[in-house]
Amino acid sequence: MSSTPIEKHHNPLKHSGEDRERVRKVPDTPQTRAPAYKLAFDDQDFLCKEETRPIRLQLELLKPEMVLTEAGIESTVVLFGGARIPEPGGEAWAAKTPIARKNLEENSKYYEEARQFAQMASLESLKKDGKEYVVVTGGGPGVMEAGNRGAQDVNAHSIGLNIVLPHEQAPNKYVTPELCLNFHYFAIRKMHFLMRARAVAVFPGGFGTLDEFFETLTLIQTGRMERIPVLLFGQKFWERVINIEALVEEGTVSPEDIDLFKIVDSAKEGWKIIADHYGL
Repeated sequence: MSSTPIEKHHNPLKHSGEDRERVRKVPDTPQTRAPAYKLAFDDQDFLCKEETRPIRLQLELLKPEMVLTEAGIESTVVLFGGARIPEPGGEAWAAKTPIARKNLEENSKYYEEARQFAQMASLESLKKDGKEYVVVTGGGPGVMEAGNRGAQDVNAHSIGLNIVLPHEQAPNKYVTPELCLNFHYFAIRKMHFLMRARAVAVFPGGFGTLDEFFETLTLIQTGRMERIPVLLFGQKFWERVINIEALVEEGTVSPEDIDLFKIVDSAKEGWKIIADHYGL
């Protein structure tokens, strides 16, 4: 006796979305208006409670993973850098003092370097059907905008991992819309930056950029992620801002830890390191 083959993806259970629509069509009564009557997965107040934080963490890890997997994205090139760095000739809107304005305007050259670097990465990505070496940024202004813009310059997709902040953060217009993601938790966002990373490029920036740079170094140093090229763009900036050699002298990091990153000044120099590393 032969059995009828089950259709692929067949699921005999009703989809939860159907029940959500049914609930919205029930008669309006004190009982159906009560918060307790709402389906748990459709109850925003319930999902935002302190007790349900573990669920939100899981969902925030899962949703971007599903989006990127469905898009077929296998590897990325990450661009970190300051939201406050303007486009060359643009307004240094974040400057609070004359010296800050002067320095931001001088550092605007790294907007252009980030844009050119993203173009190079994206051209490599296009050779691989847009599935590998896909540019990913924090999705906001400044260096992030330059990265997404560079990808768009060569008609390539790029990812934006936005995060909800009081200021400075809204998706820039160059992020590929279907790859424009939003986060509440910094920790989950940082995981997604590095889960597919083949290289990390760090441009001048502030606390957030430093956090992302040192997080990357820590994961590589401790063997929690594989060794990948990590580039610091802007020798003059970084030699003034951080002193890894001092940490070596103090004995708090090993001498070989200095080799976990390379300092470069141009997009061409930075991309050559990545190309040589992977034999591109």
